[in-house]
Amino acid sequence: MTEKEFIPASYTALNDEGIVAYCSPSNIALIKYWGKRENQIPANPSISFTLDACSTTTRVHYKKRIHKNDEFSFDLFFEGEAKEEFQPKIKTFLKRIEKYMPFLKDYHFVINTSNTFPHSSGIASSASGMSALALCFMEMERGFDKNITLEYFNQKASFLSRLGSGSACRSIQGPLVQWGESDAVEGSSNLFGIKYPYEVHPIFNNYHDTILLVDKGEKQVSSTVGHDLMHGHPFASNRFKQADTNVEKLKIVFSKGNLDEFINIVESEALTLHAMMMTSNPYFILMKPNTLSIINSIWKFREESKTHVCFTLDAGANVHVLYPENEKDIVFPFIKDKLISFCQNGQYICDRIGLGAKKL
Repeated sequence: MTEKEFIPASYTALNDEGIVAYCSPSNIALIKYWGKRENQIPANPSISFTLDACSTTTRVHYKKRIHKNDEFSFDLFFEGEAKEEFQPKIKTFLKRIEKYMPFLKDYHFVINTSNTFPHSSGIASSASGMSALALCFMEMERGFDKNITLEYFNQKASFLSRLGSGSACRSIQGPLVQWGESDAVEGSSNLFGIKYPYEVHPIFNNYHDTILLVDKGEKQVSSTVGHDLMHGHPFASNRFKQADTNVEKLKIVFSKGNLDEFINIVESEALTLHAMMMTSNPYFILMKPNTLSIINSIWKFREESKTHVCFTLDAGANVHVLYPENEKDIVFPFIKDKLISFCQNGQYICDRIGLGAKKL
């Protein structure tokens, strides 16, 4: 599929006014996407668990403009309050997708959005937020063109989400999504995420993700800057090869339910992401002392308990603790008794893998 296929030929009709709403989840990458080319194209493939509880709800009221001009027209409210500081990102998103959504300047939009997780909690909201907004625009387009299929809807929603935030393209469906071309995964694409197409062992059903909020402050470095640091990075090419190899390895892991190898791949990916930041120029250490304390505690507990608890990290200090449903009665008490003390103000979020976005 090419980008041109997402440019609509024409619409049968444009509604004068309406409301669309979606709830879209965040996701946590198992194989990390780090480094991108022009137009939000990933330098390597990634695979993620779609989350369930950590989500964004977005409602868009659209009304046809009486006097159309060359500017986008919208008001943005986050949890009931106007957010002027969010507007530049939305304008950039609208500019990127206008070619594929040519009706955007015909309307004034009132966008109301809210998160189920605390603002500035250190949980990336761009994936859930941008995917929820893209889905609302796709729902509008589906109203203008009754011939849109579900497959096309999901692909284009993911495609548009990617232009707002790369990882957002993995939030449309679930529970496992791949984004980025890979010879190991049929149908994979750089343009949009796809629902993982191969057999997945039942052990990965209802997998838990307890998110430990070690640091709730502003990001030390933005994702955009972080991705850009991969250009000219001395270890970049080997990193991209490593991700390709791990995508292929996960096929067997998911099929056989090999949790030991799952842990090895997932934790290695997390530490590699941080290693790339520590060896970039300029360089950054995104983990905090408490991040390391949590990691060491998990390693010690896993060895003693013979469970399959493991961790992964995004580009920050917070820790995602992953474990299967059949071990939650052992692992979760350990988290509460031993790990919560390392969290800022004792805050954490209980989540598990989900099935993707929902129309409201």
